[in-house]
Amino acid sequence: MRNLFLFFFSAFFSTIPISAQDLTQYVDPLIGSGGHGHVFVGADVPFGLVKLGPTSIPQQWDWCSGYHESDSTIIGFSHTHLSGTGIGDLFDVTLMPVVGDVVYARGEAYKPGSGLWSYSDRRQQAVRPGYYKTYLTRYGITAELTASELVGLHRYTFPEANDAGIVIDLENGGCWDKTTQCYMEAADSNTVLGYRYSTGWAKKQKIYFALRTEKPFASCTRIGDYYMRLGFATHKGEAIHVSVALSPTSMTDALNNLRLSDASPCRARFDTAARLAQDEWDAHLSRIRIETQDDKVKRIFYTAFYHTMMAPVDFSNADGTYLGHDGNKRCSQAGNYTILSLWDTYRAAHPLMSLVQYDRYPGIINTMLDIYRQQGKLPVWHLMDNETDCMVGNPGVCAVGDAVLKDIPGIDAEEAYEAMRASVMLDERGLKEYRERGYISIEGGNENVSRTMEYALADWCVAQVAKKLGHQADYEYFLQRSKNYRNIFDPQTHFARGRHGDGSWRTPFDPFFSSHEQDDNTEGNAWQYTWLVPHDLDGLVSLFGSREALIAKLDSFFVTEGDFGATASPDISGLIGQYAHGNEPSHHIIYFYTMLGQPWKTADLLRRVLSELYTDRPDGLCGNEDVGQMSAWYVLSALGLYQVEPAGGRYVLGVPAVDRAEIGVRGGTFTIETKNRSPKNLYVQRVLLNGKPLRQYWIDFADIECGGTLTFEMGTKRKTWF
Repeated sequence: MRNLFLFFFSAFFSTIPISAQDLTQYVDPLIGSGGHGHVFVGADVPFGLVKLGPTSIPQQWDWCSGYHESDSTIIGFSHTHLSGTGIGDLFDVTLMPVVGDVVYARGEAYKPGSGLWSYSDRRQQAVRPGYYKTYLTRYGITAELTASELVGLHRYTFPEANDAGIVIDLENGGCWDKTTQCYMEAADSNTVLGYRYSTGWAKKQKIYFALRTEKPFASCTRIGDYYMRLGFATHKGEAIHVSVALSPTSMTDALNNLRLSDASPCRARFDTAARLAQDEWDAHLSRIRIETQDDKVKRIFYTAFYHTMMAPVDFSNADGTYLGHDGNKRCSQAGNYTILSLWDTYRAAHPLMSLVQYDRYPGIINTMLDIYRQQGKLPVWHLMDNETDCMVGNPGVCAVGDAVLKDIPGIDAEEAYEAMRASVMLDERGLKEYRERGYISIEGGNENVSRTMEYALADWCVAQVAKKLGHQADYEYFLQRSKNYRNIFDPQTHFARGRHGDGSWRTPFDPFFSSHEQDDNTEGNAWQYTWLVPHDLDGLVSLFGSREALIAKLDSFFVTEGDFGATASPDISGLIGQYAHGNEPSHHIIYFYTMLGQPWKTADLLRRVLSELYTDRPDGLCGNEDVGQMSAWYVLSALGLYQVEPAGGRYVLGVPAVDRAEIGVRGGTFTIETKNRSPKNLYVQRVLLNGKPLRQYWIDFADIECGGTLTFEMGTKRKTWF
């Protein structure tokens, strides 16, 4: 009955004073829908499986969320979407309201006047948290959408027509995800049950659905393998309401989810559901209350916070049952989460969730441990019960290690350590060579530098948990392994560099070069990856010979320009010199200045990134949203915090972009206040925690979690305040 509880909880929570401000007014879901942002646009609730929104005619990479600001075509309204990724999977169970004859096919069906598709009149489009509306010009139909965790609700307002219809489309509108098997049956004149199996990035995806219409359909016609048309006669302005529930396990469970959600498809229910979805968003957004005179900052901040709650999504039924990775049905009242984009999100999204999603976060971490029990390793990039093994390193190890080191309640620390250790001791994905040689060689395959460096920082996480739990021998072993990044550091060029198995370096060598098809680095170059040592800055200093030499190299990093080459990844974006804010490996580097004793340089760069690389326009993100990571960086940095180390909970202090913030944490409220902030007072002069001056450049998770007050005193002097 988990979803029923959340339903009533949101209704209650929306009445208490903290939500009175209606923070959803500052959310613009269209931010990031242009450029390379790839954000989902449509209706959902925080961490809900149903992401109900428009899907455009399949285009290219920038359409992989189903929506792009530049394109007003719609082929239907799909119940699942990814947000901010570089892959176009999902788009499950698509509905399209139509009038008249249409072509039930892809390809040639995209010619004007054929197919299912229509243009959307963007002048009549409305989108807010939990609600989407548009007008389909071809059919004269107004489409409105809202959602709960497991149910999508549709309201289609038709013109007068004897040949109106709602088409159920199981073929898929994406470029990657292809249907392998599907099924639909009309259980009665109001209900359709079915499923869709598909393959794409995730090879074995399964989703089941139960659809119910308020008005009985006059006809039900199956067309080919993928389509079913429900026929209606409508009068002008008649609204037909449809509810669709999803399930990861069966059609029966989908029908049960529909019943338990009380999603009777009527006008009153739609309006109530839309209001409750908005209330639930407002309740979650209210976990961070900021004060600033700049409404643009409020729009960027709360839209970013909104985007951090798109995923992971709870992939279980209303009764807590779900389908395990091993194919068996299981049950958990704490939820079963998927869309774990860990290479992106271990850096900032997880450190943010551990603070403000304290009630949900144990379930997310325990899901990762459940995945370990079933597949023998922690997730790398988990999607719809599938391990995609996408991206490099062992990012799940970092997230789980962080939870253990922070003493997140409800986590079995010894089991978590077992899962971490087992994951890094496998022989897959270059780990055997990494373990035996101390680095992955050029002969070991592409992305050898990136894989080596990501494995090293994951090893550091294992070492820290081993130390905490008293496994001294393991601590010493993994701590030594965490220094393997040194084995690919070239002391002549002072760059991390591809190395052959015989120890010789790749030649010729160009630190600017990057190739998406074949390279030593993942979506980056040697300039960017040399800094991927967030766990051992002192070790990096020793490789450069001195703190001064490292700072000089860091100064060059933020001004040097060069040619990446014709085949460079489009992810290398949001550039300040070689710093690429549009992709994750750069995200911690600005904070190195503070850690090296020059916090004023961190302050200058933070202001530039926060004001120039995040805007309140559709192209307001400088790279992929990456399932909340890009936005989580903004949220934390705007608050004046960032967890540089991959685990452990030391949040390095920057400069707040707001006057005041109240953060709802497990122990109450943690307040951040900025005194004397002005266009001239740009630099931190002193930081106090609960009235006492801080002597270090970071604050611990434990100090934030218990509540209190952090005060930044600002001024004009560039100084080392700690």
